Amino acid sequence: MSRQIRFRHHPRILAIVLAGGAGGRLGALTDHRAKPAMPLGGSFRLIDIPLSNLLHSGISDVWIMEQYQPKTINDHLANGRPWDLDRTRGGLLVLPPYSGHEGEGFAEGNADGLLRQVPFIRDFDPDLVLVLSSDHLYRLDFRDVVDTHLRSDAALTMVTVDFDGDASSHGVVTVAEGGAVTGFEYKPENPRTSIVSAEGFLYTADTLLDALTHLEAEHGGIGDYGDHLVPHLVEQGSVVEHRLTGYWRDLGTPANYLRAHLDLVAGKGLDLADPEWPVLTEPPLLAPALVAEGAVVADALIAAGAVVRGTVRRSVIGAGAVVEAGSVVEDSVLLDGVRVQEGAVVRHAVVDSGARLSGESTGAGPDDPVVVGRDGRTTG
Repeated sequence: MSRQIRFRHHPRILAIVLAGGAGGRLGALTDHRAKPAMPLGGSFRLIDIPLSNLLHSGISDVWIMEQYQPKTINDHLANGRPWDLDRTRGGLLVLPPYSGHEGEGFAEGNADGLLRQVPFIRDFDPDLVLVLSSDHLYRLDFRDVVDTHLRSDAALTMVTVDFDGDASSHGVVTVAEGGAVTGFEYKPENPRTSIVSAEGFLYTADTLLDALTHLEAEHGGIGDYGDHLVPHLVEQGSVVEHRLTGYWRDLGTPANYLRAHLDLVAGKGLDLADPEWPVLTEPPLLAPALVAEGAVVADALIAAGAVVRGTVRRSVIGAGAVVEAGSVVEDSVLLDGVRVQEGAVVRHAVVDSGARLSGESTGAGPDDPVVVGRDGRTTG
């Protein structure tokens, strides 16, 4: 009897959220925080997206794999309480780097990070392992991905999207009729298709563990998922896609981060407060936002504790931020605690927490924003 038949109705699923990367593409915004802890929509964090999708999908065994600036994530996770993961059995488990045992040290890529957890995954003994990134904005019921995986008897089911942007910055997938993945190229200069990996991977656990140990023995190091792990499984002919047809965006660059927020305020992105699939978070203990008399506000998200006395258009104002009278903020994202002083102009910008702005901070456009660091210095 195959393993698929044995667990067809109630497979044991372990979700691993990758939250260890330094997020270097975001520049100053991740100098002092892990990328998964980046604010989203004024009131949320990037890691809230996979955790909320997992909650609504009924998956409650969730491991967070950390490395860079872990305290900034742990301060937000609150032991998993906002996502009903603070359980006596199962629930949320944080996996920091460690020493003194097999797999010790810092991971050199996300697949290498999984390799270091192999003994613990074997002890947990899941049927399926769902591996998720924590820097994408999307809504997905992972039960549908599980259904695709079991129907296909696959070793790996890869969540994919038909991407309308630059596919060369992603894993590019070739798919045959029926959904079989026949080719995979990791960040190719000349993509063959517009289908890219959405960085959601559902593995049959035994196959994943065997592949990780085999590849480590063969190559000595396995790096990111696109270096050896996924190509190896594609070569075995055991990978299928699950196509995500709704909204999806990688928020790993300032341009994508700003564009996603402009989508939110324009009503083109996700509804973060959808009562049927809300994004959940650890809420800040702040008073309601204040929009003062004389302020001009249009198409904006204003987070708790913010004060707006100036002009805000097509922007997101973070928790506790202040936009003084006589200042203008347009097509921008202000993170928590920013103060835009009287007379300042902010356009096409992402402004880091606690920055104090005077004068003009203006990017070239929504696809080429300026990043303003905590110290007020600009890049981009």
